[in-house]
Amino acid sequence: MNDTRTPTLRAEGLTKVYETGDVPVHALNGVDLALYEAEVAVLLGPSGSGKSTLLNILGGLDRPSGGHVFFHGDELTAFDERDLTSYRREKVGFVFQFYNLIPSLTARENVQIVTEIATDPMDATEALRLVGLEARLDHFPAQLSGGEQQRVAIARAVAKRPKVLLCDEPTGALDSKTGILVLEAIETINREFGTTTALITHNAAIADMGDRVILFGDGRITELRENTERRPPGELVW
Repeated sequence: MNDTRTPTLRAEGLTKVYETGDVPVHALNGVDLALYEAEVAVLLGPSGSGKSTLLNILGGLDRPSGGHVFFHGDELTAFDERDLTSYRREKVGFVFQFYNLIPSLTARENVQIVTEIATDPMDATEALRLVGLEARLDHFPAQLSGGEQQRVAIARAVAKRPKVLLCDEPTGALDSKTGILVLEAIETINREFGTTTALITHNAAIADMGDRVILFGDGRITELRENTERRPPGELVW
């Protein structure tokens, strides 16, 4: 990747310390990172290495103990709570390991929750079509497989047309065949909309689908690696 490009998100010197009892836990220890438009960055590392903490800060869900975060030049770390809420609502889509769907709502209705508060949303049906669920619009979560529920969560995340898609272990609760379907949905969104995408995993096989691989250990980036080409999720094996 050419680092002369303007990043969508940039982190400078991020630290995060949690006070748990008498012993402070250093979750991030001076992280510098840029995420660029239309790229897929895979964040790889063991549990407790700081990946989720970083993603939560980049997404405006948490604040760092030190350092700065910029979104297209605006300093997120200087935002008040109202501005951070607007940033999360309008600019960022989140996908987590657990789907957080509302059981009493259909797939379409779960997505419509987001489209009703977004400024320029896509139609819920279109969002579900993008993730291959046009035939499951009126099914409730209990009528969907785990992979289908995760794809509804992805549709919900992207229906507001976010600039950034942050995925924290999106395949962690899925078998490999189902996980590949979920990764294909994420890749489709990235390809069609140029959404800056960061994907956390502890599964090294997934690294090949990224433009870059960012390796974490002990709250630091230990290695940045560029892939010469992205491998389609359908070719991944784990």
